[in-house]
Amino acid sequence: MNRLLRSVLYMPAANVRAMDKARSLPVDAVVFDLEDAVAPAMKDSAREQLLTQLATGGYGRRQLVARCNALASPWGRADLQALARSPVNTLCLPKVEAVEQLQEFSALLQSLQRSDMALWPMIETPAGVANVEAIAGYGGVTALVMGTTDLAAQLRLPTDPLRRGLHYALGRCVLAARLAGVAALDGVYLDLEDEPGLRQVCEQGRALGFDGKTLIHPRQIAVANAVFGPDAAAMEHARRLLDCWETAAADGKGVAVLDGKLIETMHVDEARRVLAMAEQARPGG
Repeated sequence: MNRLLRSVLYMPAANVRAMDKARSLPVDAVVFDLEDAVAPAMKDSAREQLLTQLATGGYGRRQLVARCNALASPWGRADLQALARSPVNTLCLPKVEAVEQLQEFSALLQSLQRSDMALWPMIETPAGVANVEAIAGYGGVTALVMGTTDLAAQLRLPTDPLRRGLHYALGRCVLAARLAGVAALDGVYLDLEDEPGLRQVCEQGRALGFDGKTLIHPRQIAVANAVFGPDAAAMEHARRLLDCWETAAADGKGVAVLDGKLIETMHVDEARRVLAMAEQARPGG
């Protein structure tokens, strides 16, 4: 998993103006939402609007994702049939609880000749957490997406800015993502007026190991990019570490030491990852 996914913005497919605006926003991925953000009476028209937007293009380097409705719903199959004709290369799948759901999506995509689509299962129920290792390891999955709002409700958790009741689920999902070599995306923050709270939750997510944050409004992008992106100090340290490692190798030394600390291969790999992410974060990267 090497793609930069600091900020992943949900955009309602029923809102043409919002989808237009996404072309100019500094996000790493746009999730066009056909599920929760669209009322039942608007599902068909939103799907057609999304196809028009995608055909128009102009989204640049941003990863294009569509959150479709569940196959058990009245709209799920129509969503996949439409999206199979679009430039979208990733599907965000709501409330995934078992591998069998992924198999059903994969079979339908194969019949539509779109088996190339990546899958982002959402983990937003206790059953999803219980089966997350198998879900993360399923072929075609490239990211796990936390649905923390629904998960907290199903766990009957009280409101808590520190999300203490979610720590086990969040940590387990990050571990499953790392075992499978896929990205881990933290859930949304609902209070649009509370930037300090958003920053606190982003920093907590980063500390837990998440790669980025799912967002519900453009005003949240800057905080997510700042917290989950490599900062200047991290980039400078990565460059120094690689220089030290390469110098030691050129001199035939068996070990390399930076600032009194032994450098191991895992540190080199992480330094290279940090610099690769920083390169992607540059404008036009």
